[in-house]
Amino acid sequence: MKSYLLLLLCCFSFSSFGQTVTEPAHRLDFTMDDVEFNSAGVTLAGTIFKPKHLYGAVVLVHGSGQETRMVKIASLLAENGIAVLTYDKRGVGKSSGVYAGPEVGTNNIDSSNLNLLALDASAASNALLAHLPTNHGPLGLMGFSQAGWVIPLAAKENPNVSFMVLFSGPVVTTLEQLRFQFYTEGKPGFWETHTEAEAREHIRSDADRYQFAATDPRDALAALSIRGLWLFGGKDVQIPVNLSIEHLNLLKAKGKRYEYHLFPELGHNTTSSKLPDPFNTAVQWIKASGGSTKSLDNTFRQ
Repeated sequence: MKSYLLLLLCCFSFSSFGQTVTEPAHRLDFTMDDVEFNSAGVTLAGTIFKPKHLYGAVVLVHGSGQETRMVKIASLLAENGIAVLTYDKRGVGKSSGVYAGPEVGTNNIDSSNLNLLALDASAASNALLAHLPTNHGPLGLMGFSQAGWVIPLAAKENPNVSFMVLFSGPVVTTLEQLRFQFYTEGKPGFWETHTEAEAREHIRSDADRYQFAATDPRDALAALSIRGLWLFGGKDVQIPVNLSIEHLNLLKAKGKRYEYHLFPELGHNTTSSKLPDPFNTAVQWIKASGGSTKSLDNTFRQ
């Protein structure tokens, strides 16, 4: 069990954008207000970043790990005219409840925990709306890695959500992701010695080392009518990117408004402050026609 728990932690750790700081390095035209809100029997604590001129609003959804509110990325979004609610994960920081994750010896990607985290993200969306003016623009969910399973569930739960942005979010089942990650062992040079066909065969045929009900994000994605943007790194060894893109293309062929952008030289960490292109792409996409990709059609793979 120990190796399983460590793998889950390795897969879904945060980038430097996720670190908590008391104040952003420089503040422009936005305010910061601490808030509390209720979700599924607990009280969650967070901070709302509110710019004076709004293009839209997002709730930041965690990857795995004992993550507190993400002040740095929230301040960058606010500087770009996007209101943000970022909160301490359930059972972490000033939020009550019980945290599930590898650090405490529990499974954080079973369906019960993912659905609970989705309820938290939905409640955070309502809390953010309650603090914004009526002309706040579109409301969306932005998340990282493990949020690829949480955000579709939350968006399906909450009709106020009109778009979603996912950095390195898997579009495969939780068990398929584990098979892939066990195969790569997180080795940065994996793709130098293995082919896509080999990885696909392993995902298809490898026996599951642990038994729990799988979550497939495509179930929720197939039911949604909102826009979505995925940002992937071509050298990712934590999630199967090409298979995820294939699944998105199948959903797009059925009329879903899902787009993706592939950064061939990046790995799983597509949100590092040292690699601004994915973040800037996300901001442009949110600001263009309220989450529409109309003005960015030449940027995204179709």
